[in-house]
Amino acid sequence: MKVQEKIRRVKEAIERKKAFDITILDLRGLFPFSDYWVLCSGSSPIQTRAIAEEVLEHLEEVGVRPFHVEGEDTGEWILLDYGEIIVHVFRQEEREFYNLEKLWQRARVVYSERDGLDLLHEIG
Repeated sequence: MKVQEKIRRVKEAIERKKAFDITILDLRGLFPFSDYWVLCSGSSPIQTRAIAEEVLEHLEEVGVRPFHVEGEDTGEWILLDYGEIIVHVFRQEEREFYNLEKLWQRARVVYSERDGLDLLHEIG
């Protein structure tokens, strides 16, 4: 399955569970372990766990399984590692505290719900 299709499925899953502040970063050439990061927020640990579970199930339907899952126990920052894609599901307060977008500001933003930016069609 192409990376663009995987990202589309991740985005569908997180939107289905009402995640907000969705951002997708292109880290090719900047981060050696993955090409894209999908970041989103939930308002509570219950919601972040539901978002992560929806992503896991939605990708599992097409035979895509994560290499690693971290943080489901607390639900404050859940990381789903799919190799070329890493999904970060944050509780809003943790998202603001860690501010990965600022930390990785050299990354190209290919989708930003906040800014109304959608360049997902450019992902190959």
